[in-house]
Amino acid sequence: MHFGPIERVPGDPILGLMESYAKDANPNKFDLGVGVYKDAMGLTPVLAAVKQAEQRLLDRQTSKTYVGGHGDSTFGQLLSELVLGSDSRLLRELRVGATQTPGGTGALRLCADFIKHCLPGRGIWLSDPTWPIHETIFATAGLKVGHYPYVGQDNRLNVPAMLAALEAVPKGDIVLLHACCHNPTGFDLSQADWKQVLDVVRRRDLLPLIDFAYQGFGDGLEQDAWAVRLFAEALPELLITSSCSKNFGLYRERTGALLVCASDAQKLLDVRSQLAFIARNLWSTPPDHGAAVVAEILGNPGLKSLWADEVEGMRLRIAQLRSGLLEALAPYGLSEHFAHIGVQRGMFSYTGLTSAQVQQLREKHSVYMVGSGRANVAGIDATRLDALAKAISEVCTA
Repeated sequence: MHFGPIERVPGDPILGLMESYAKDANPNKFDLGVGVYKDAMGLTPVLAAVKQAEQRLLDRQTSKTYVGGHGDSTFGQLLSELVLGSDSRLLRELRVGATQTPGGTGALRLCADFIKHCLPGRGIWLSDPTWPIHETIFATAGLKVGHYPYVGQDNRLNVPAMLAALEAVPKGDIVLLHACCHNPTGFDLSQADWKQVLDVVRRRDLLPLIDFAYQGFGDGLEQDAWAVRLFAEALPELLITSSCSKNFGLYRERTGALLVCASDAQKLLDVRSQLAFIARNLWSTPPDHGAAVVAEILGNPGLKSLWADEVEGMRLRIAQLRSGLLEALAPYGLSEHFAHIGVQRGMFSYTGLTSAQVQQLREKHSVYMVGSGRANVAGIDATRLDALAKAISEVCTA
C-alpha cells in the first residue's frame, strides 16, 4: 500500500465554516466568516466595470495562448502605477517590476520561494496575529517564521511593543507588514506609526514585504497606498504583494502580482530572472483572464472611473455597516464596549468576542464567524443589524 502511511490533516477552518454555514437550515443565519464582500442583496457581485471589460475582451480576443513567465506586461505596468502612483520615481527609473501570480496568495508563495532560494538563512517576521495563510505559506517554503506583537489580549493595537520587537529582529531578515485593512484585526497603523516602523526597518537593514490585499477598502484607493509609497520612496529595496480579488471582485479568477522594487534597473533584471525561474516551477505561466480584465479597466479612463466609483461604494457600505452595528448595540449598553469596530478599517473586525462566545453565537443564533472572534463586517445584512446586535448582547451577558 503506497498511500497507507498518509495521515489526514485538519481542513482549513474558514472553508470548514463555509460548509457548516451551508448545512445550517436556519433561514435567519449570518455568514460573517468567509472574507468576501457582499452587497445589500447578500451577493458577491460581478462589478459593472468588470462586466464591460469582459465583453470588450470577448469581442476582441483572438487567442488563448500562454502569457509569459511574468504574465501580462500591460497588467503589470498598470497595477504598478495603481500601487505606487503613476508619477512614481521608481517607475521612471525602471526600478520596479511586477510578476503576475495566481492571486495574492500566489504572490506570497512566489515571494516565500524567492526568499528561500535567493536569500538563504533569512527569517521572516509576521504580526501577531496575522492571516493564518501567512504562517503556513512561509513555513511550508522552509523559512524560519517569527512574530512581532500587534494586537494584544486586550484587543488593542500595541505599537510600542511592535517597535521594540522589530528592534530585536536580526539584521537582514524580512518583516511582513499589512499595507491597510489588517487581516484579521482591522486595526491599522497611523501615518506617524508607519514613519516609526520605517525608521526601525532602515536602521536594522530589514527587508520589508508589504502585503497589499485591500487597496481601496480602507480610506480610499490613493489613501490606502500611502505607506507603500512611503517605503518605496525611502528604501532601495522592497517587496509588495498585490491582490485584485477584493477591489476588482475577481476572487475566483486568481489575479495578483509580486512587485519588486530594486536599487537600480540592472539589479531588477537579476531579481526578475530568478522570479521567472521560480514561477516556471510553480505554475509555469499565470492565468490570463483576470489580469486581462484588470488591464482593460485600468487602461481605459471611462472604465477606470466607473471601477473607482464601485470600489468607493463598497468601501462606504462597509464603513456604514460598522457604524450601523454600533448603533444597533447601543440599546444594549454595548456600543462603548465594541467602539473599536468603528475605528478598524476594511472587511474584517477583531470583535473581541471569545471563542466560547463565538461558539454560542453559532449554536444558538446561527451567527458564523471565525473562532478568534474575527468577523467579516462586509458580510453583514444591513436590514438585520438589530437581530445581530441582540444575539451578540445575549452571549455577552450570559
